[in-house]
Amino acid sequence: MKILQEFKDFAARGNVVDLAVGLIMGAAFGKVVSSLVSDMLMPPIGRVMGNIDFSNLFVNLSDKPAASLAEARNLGLATINYGLFLNTIIDFIIVSLAVFFLVKVVNRLRAAPKAAPATKECPYCRLAIPVAAVKCGHCTSELPG
Repeated sequence: MKILQEFKDFAARGNVVDLAVGLIMGAAFGKVVSSLVSDMLMPPIGRVMGNIDFSNLFVNLSDKPAASLAEARNLGLATINYGLFLNTIIDFIIVSLAVFFLVKVVNRLRAAPKAAPATKECPYCRLAIPVAAVKCGHCTSELPG
C-alpha cells in the first residue's frame, strides 16, 4: 500500500500531467514539422533539383522491377528508402533547432536580473559595510563621496 500512496503523491504533484502534456504537444509538433518538410519544403527543393520526389527515392533490393516506392511496397519488395530517410533527417534538424531556440528563450526568461549589491568595501579597513553608509561601522572612518 505504501507504493500506491507514493504513486498517488507523485501523480498529485503534477509531474505526470506535465509529462503527458509535453508528450502530446511534442507529438503534435512532430506532425506539424513532418508536414512542413514533406509538403512545403521538399517539393520546391525537388523541383529545383530536376523534379525529384524525395519521398519516392529508394533502392530496390529484389530482382523484380518497381516504378515507385508504393508499387514496391504493394509487391512486398525489400527496399532501402533513402528519400524518406532524408525527409526524416530534415524533420529532426528542424525539431532540434526549434527545441534549441525554445530552450534559449526559456533560459533567458528564467535568468533573474542581478540585484544591486547591498554592501561595499570600506576603503580603509576593507570590511563589508552597507552601500548607503557614510561612516564605517568597523573602523569609524569617514567615507569619501
